[in-house]
Amino acid sequence: MTQRRHLLIAAGSSLLAPTVLRAQALEKPQLTLAVGGKNLLYYLPLTIAEQLGYFKAEGLDLKIVDFAGGSQALRALVGGSADVVSGAFEHTVNMQTKGQRLRAIVLMGRAPQIVLGVNPKTMPGYKTVADLKGKKIGVTAPGSSTNVMANFVLAKAGLKPSDVSIIGVGAGSGAVAAMRSGQVDAMSNLDPVISLLTRSNDLKIISDTRIVAEADKVFGGPMPAACLYVPQAFVDKHPRTVQALATAIVRANQWIQKAGAGDIIKTVPETYLLGDRAVYIDAFLAAKGALSPDGLFPEKGPDTAFRALASIDPEVAKATVDLKAVYSNDFVKAALAKYPAK
Repeated sequence: MTQRRHLLIAAGSSLLAPTVLRAQALEKPQLTLAVGGKNLLYYLPLTIAEQLGYFKAEGLDLKIVDFAGGSQALRALVGGSADVVSGAFEHTVNMQTKGQRLRAIVLMGRAPQIVLGVNPKTMPGYKTVADLKGKKIGVTAPGSSTNVMANFVLAKAGLKPSDVSIIGVGAGSGAVAAMRSGQVDAMSNLDPVISLLTRSNDLKIISDTRIVAEADKVFGGPMPAACLYVPQAFVDKHPRTVQALATAIVRANQWIQKAGAGDIIKTVPETYLLGDRAVYIDAFLAAKGALSPDGLFPEKGPDTAFRALASIDPEVAKATVDLKAVYSNDFVKAALAKYPAK
């Protein structure tokens, strides 16, 4: 066979089966991703990347498994039933103190978007955070970033985690029902749950990290939030697969920045709207500024996350952490070179 014919056959094969070739280029195209509360605005870039086919465009066949909270998604990764997590950045810091090497590969949220509020029915006389002593606080799941945020605000007011009762209420209609029925006296949760409860006067906000400036003030610096993270061993073994994941999210981040509320409503699943499109639009507009425009982690973000965790966990406070090992901007930079912001 001539060299020319070899080349023609190769060219024909690539034209006939580009997706097969792309899949072969990835070390592990079939992945399981764990997330805790996929309907949340916190994870909007994940949903957009899925709905608009950005993962598939990068050769990925992604199975997304949704849990009640981020701590459960993390457990799935550590237990080996998930390859990657869409979760809170601080988990990478916290797990390093426990001997688990995780690395965040692309940022989705530049502020936590978590809101702490009180129940006007059960706490009509609320004045300060100290009033929460002895009360029941609803979080998405115990140990999740919503729990960390609650503990952090409580600590600033001189309260210990043991001074309150933490109750997992999820990130959807169950959380709304828990607040309206008086099962909880306060709640640390995210949109669209927060906007729905605020609009119906079932929640009085006391700390709002959907606003980047307020989040920076609460945490004393930039606090990276939602991201994709994987074990360091996965990065070492599957760099092209990691690049594909990061690229899909970067494209989603860029799309969201240009999108209007109508574009979002048309793209997310109907179930995300919790039966009220107007509330979801309110939630999107409130959250948009807290979503990452480009996927890059701020240089001082890991230090902020470490200080926040150390302030509420003595084990973290006394640990030595290599903060450069908990994230990488390399994959995002490569994605931005391929898809520069327009």
